[in-house]
Amino acid sequence: MPSHLIHPTISVLLNPEANDLFVPTKGSQGDAGYDVRAFIPKPIRLGPLERVAVPTGFRLSIPQGYEVQVRPKSGRFLKEGLTVGNTPGTIDAGYQGEVMVLLINLSPKVVVIEVGQKIAQLVPQKLAVIPIADIGQREYQTTTPRGTGGFGSTGL
Repeated sequence: MPSHLIHPTISVLLNPEANDLFVPTKGSQGDAGYDVRAFIPKPIRLGPLERVAVPTGFRLSIPQGYEVQVRPKSGRFLKEGLTVGNTPGTIDAGYQGEVMVLLINLSPKVVVIEVGQKIAQLVPQKLAVIPIADIGQREYQTTTPRGTGGFGSTGL
């Protein structure tokens, strides 16, 4: 079979104390992301601007050439101000530990994260492997009209 027809798989290793509720799942067939839930012993009360690393109860085996992005749940952000702090987070193929979701409460109220609640979604991505040139002092090979202009330099 030609290699472009082979679909790589990502294996999920569930914590022995977790049940099937904690396996990442899609809400509906066409969804891009797999919902993940809080694998915690008791609810977490997250105050305004507080951050927490929430365990999910599983590890992933990601094939080389791929990553899994951790993204917020839009409904939780809209309704509660809860989002992924380093969005999108990246889980590399070389990471072997439990998947943790870094959450931050951006609302002025306490947000409660309940045991088994959906907290984020995972989106697998194929990497575009583009090597970075050797590090050292070099001349830029191209220039652009924008140049070194940063935030807001192209207008508002």
